[in-house]
Amino acid sequence: MPAHDVLIIGAGLAGQRAALAAARTGATVAIMSKVHPVRSHSNAAAGGINAALNPDDSWESHAFDTVKGSDYLGDQDAIEIMCREAPNEVLWLEHSGVTFHRSPEGKLGTRAFGGASAARTYYVADITGQALLHVLYEQLMKHHEQIDRYEEWFVTGLVQDDDGVCCGAVARNIRDGSMELFAAKGVILASGGAGQCFKPTTNALICTGDGIAQAYRLGAPLMDMEMIQYHPTTLAGNGILITEGARGEGAHLYNAEGERFMEKYAPNKMELASRDVVSRAEQTEINEGRGFPDGTVALDITKVPRKRTLEALREIVNIGKDFAGVDITREPIHIRPGCHYIMGGVKTDVDGATSIPGLYAAGEVACVSVHGGNRLGANSLLDTLIFGRRSGEHAARRALQMSMPRPSRGSLHAEQAMIDEIVKREAGGRRVSEIKDELGTQMNEKCAVFRTQEGLTEMHQIIRRLKEEAQVAAIDDRGTVFNQDVLGAIELSYMLDVAECIVVGALERKESRGAQFRLDFPKRNDDQWLKHIDLSLNGREAPKVSYSPVTITKWEPQERTY
Repeated sequence: MPAHDVLIIGAGLAGQRAALAAARTGATVAIMSKVHPVRSHSNAAAGGINAALNPDDSWESHAFDTVKGSDYLGDQDAIEIMCREAPNEVLWLEHSGVTFHRSPEGKLGTRAFGGASAARTYYVADITGQALLHVLYEQLMKHHEQIDRYEEWFVTGLVQDDDGVCCGAVARNIRDGSMELFAAKGVILASGGAGQCFKPTTNALICTGDGIAQAYRLGAPLMDMEMIQYHPTTLAGNGILITEGARGEGAHLYNAEGERFMEKYAPNKMELASRDVVSRAEQTEINEGRGFPDGTVALDITKVPRKRTLEALREIVNIGKDFAGVDITREPIHIRPGCHYIMGGVKTDVDGATSIPGLYAAGEVACVSVHGGNRLGANSLLDTLIFGRRSGEHAARRALQMSMPRPSRGSLHAEQAMIDEIVKREAGGRRVSEIKDELGTQMNEKCAVFRTQEGLTEMHQIIRRLKEEAQVAAIDDRGTVFNQDVLGAIELSYMLDVAECIVVGALERKESRGAQFRLDFPKRNDDQWLKHIDLSLNGREAPKVSYSPVTITKWEPQERTY
């Protein structure tokens, strides 16, 4: 039985930052991922990372922008920590080898991003996430004596002792199908978001809500699950992301009538209003008949000098050519809002600790909550790094004060039995892919930019039916080597749990705030709904709903305009 002080599940930016922090605190670490670490979804973060490094800027300004962007649902103590610690984190990245863009004077250069009162986004062209991910992986190599890497291992369940303390996990080696029980003094979930609950989505195929569902099944509450960010600029049909960096460089949005329509919705910030505001503006134009026949509006990047586009937006130049047949340096590209990010997740404190002793979470899997109702662009990378580091340090300090637990091997046998049951299923049930497709398509129709009681209620009924169908979903592959059929069936069960929590939260919040816009409750209602919605496992029934207060330190809620 492998045993480590800290076991980290997920090897994107949050997981790798947690591993480095735990190792440097003196702990032995295992980092586990169902894909190779540099294939993690952190790769997809294009635009940059926020920090108030410029002498003319301040962490207070960054924090206020984040609070306002969250539609006052973000916890201000956590937001203060993130924004205070941001400058040193960016400098640490630069000193570790991240080749951030520099100004002609040789200083770190910034670009503007939505919802920000200053240009504080530091970037590497439009591959910032990839650049950070590779540098952190290099740093992991330097700590190989303390950090064991389990690459292409799939976690099927977390493990608790008799006192309810999380003391490890059961995982399947994807390469040969073997199962192993891992003991740990502390477990950090860093397994990313749940975008595959929607179709289309900007998220990678691996973003199936694994960690959110695993913590939920263990009894940890989830928070702010109704808050799903629709990114304003994605390609219709496939959901591929066109970075906010394009608008940060000066691109404009137009409807089919040639109007620069953001003048109506956000006259001060225009295309650089917060993401929820821009997405609603676009969807309104489309719904009211001013979009193009393919259900889109136009993003005009020709407003950016061609030389600058080829330098700073080179990846979306390729995306435009490869996936839309458009040269974005010469003509507009058609885009629409698309599922991008989950602001909610496993409820944690500012050190990543959950309500389950020994269990931590960081990154998109977690909800601190620094994003509240709407995340600002370029705050996601910052979230992963700040709270990845803090959770790694806290878990390591805790681990160094206790002895190694000995989890029961009964949990290993139970997980193996679960997989055996999937493999033995008789043919006849619906395909896993069919159920997933229906889930994603329906979520994108009924739980998207605009929502109603009727649509959400119908969506909940669909999810309950799909849960039953998933129990007997057919698979073909009964082997052990790279059996993605079996893993897909497990991922589907995770997605259905997460989707149900999203819909139940959206039904419960009878107001419009941030990414949650209820056509039947179109106003924000601070008197009744300035609070977090927490969701907990309730057997086989719908999630149990409770509430927790929003932490307000210095910024009282006010009308949110751009």
